[in-house]
Amino acid sequence: MQTEVAIIGGGLAGLYAGKLLHSRGISFTLIEARERLGGRILTRDEEGTPTDDGFDLGPSWFWPEIQPRLAALVHELGLATFSQHNEGEVIFERMSRETPWRYRATQQEPQSLRIAGGTGMLIRALEKQIPGDSILVGTRVRQMILAANEVSLSISKVDGTAHTLTAKQVIAAVPPRLLAKLAFSPGMDSVTEQRWKETATWMAPHAKFFAIYERAFWRDAGLSGTAQSLVGPLGEIHDATTASGKAALFGFPSVGADARAAMGESAFAKSCLEQFARLYGPEARHPRATLFKDWAADSLTATSDDRNGGTHPKPFAAPWVNGDWQHFLSLGGSETSGTEPGYMAGAVSAAERAVDEVIQRLQLTDRTPNK
Repeated sequence: MQTEVAIIGGGLAGLYAGKLLHSRGISFTLIEARERLGGRILTRDEEGTPTDDGFDLGPSWFWPEIQPRLAALVHELGLATFSQHNEGEVIFERMSRETPWRYRATQQEPQSLRIAGGTGMLIRALEKQIPGDSILVGTRVRQMILAANEVSLSISKVDGTAHTLTAKQVIAAVPPRLLAKLAFSPGMDSVTEQRWKETATWMAPHAKFFAIYERAFWRDAGLSGTAQSLVGPLGEIHDATTASGKAALFGFPSVGADARAAMGESAFAKSCLEQFARLYGPEARHPRATLFKDWAADSLTATSDDRNGGTHPKPFAAPWVNGDWQHFLSLGGSETSGTEPGYMAGAVSAAERAVDEVIQRLQLTDRTPNK
C-alpha cells in the first residue's frame, strides 16, 4: 500500500489533519488502533453505546472566546452548542464530619460551551469530510523504517494480518508517550525520545463517573450541580445534563488510578453515589444508570508513566523531532500544540501546524530534480 501521507491516530487531531489534507488534494491514509474513531473523545448513552445524544466520557467543554480556532471549526461543521449549566449555588465539602458549605458562585468568565449531542458529534462531522477508504480502524503501527525518500510503516490488523504502508510523510497525531513505544529504524535520538516520554498525556491519569437521573432535582434545590470536595472519592463535580434535557451529574475522582483499580468499579461507583447523596440529598443515591470511564486503564491512552498523575502538558518551543526523521515525521497530537496543549483546541492547532510542515516538505520534494 502506498500513500502520500500516513496519519497515525484517529482522534480529533488526526481527523482534522485528514480534512485539511483532503481539501488540498493530498492523498493520505489514517491509521487508528481502536475499532472506533475519536481517541479520547468518547460520547455514550446511559447504556454505554455510541449515540448522537449522550454523555462525554472524555473532553466536554470549550471556550470560544479564548479558543477561536476550535470555535470556528465547530461553526464550520454546523454543530449546535449550549452553555454549561452554572446557575445556582456551589457546594464545598471540606471535611467528612462537617456539613458541606453552599455559596453563590460568581459568573464564570469566559463561558464554557458544550456541543449539543456530545463532543462525539465533532468526530462524526469530521469523518464525513474525508474519504472513507482513507481510514483504517483496528490497525496498529508497529514499526517505522526510514529508507531513501520514504517511510515504511509496518501495520497489523486485529485479525493478526500484517501489512506494509509506504508514505512520503508521516503525521503522528497521538500523545508523545505512546509514540515513544514504537520501533524506529534508524532509532530516534535520545534527546527526542526522552522529551516524548516526559510529556504528560492529558486525561491519561484521570477518570469520569456519571450518574443519570430522571430529572435534575438539584436545580430545584437551587444548586448548580458544581461541587468541590476534599473528602472524595470525587474531587470535582459538575452538572452533565444534555442539551436535550437528559439529567446527569459527573465527577472527576480525587482517588488515584491504583486506588481506583484496587477498589473495583462496583465499589467505586457505590462510593461516588454515597458522596452524591451527601451533597445533593438522598434522591442522588438512586440514578437510573451510571457510566464510568477510567482513562488510566486504557492502554491506547495511558502508559505506566501516566498512572501516578502529573502536570498538564506545557508548550514546548524546541523541535519535537530531530535528526533524519525531522524531514519525514511531524507530531500533530494535542500535547504537542504550542497553544493549549492537551485540550481539544490544542489538537486543532497541532494538526494545522503538522499539515503545514508536511505540505512544505512535499512541495520541496516536488521541486527537487531527479528525485
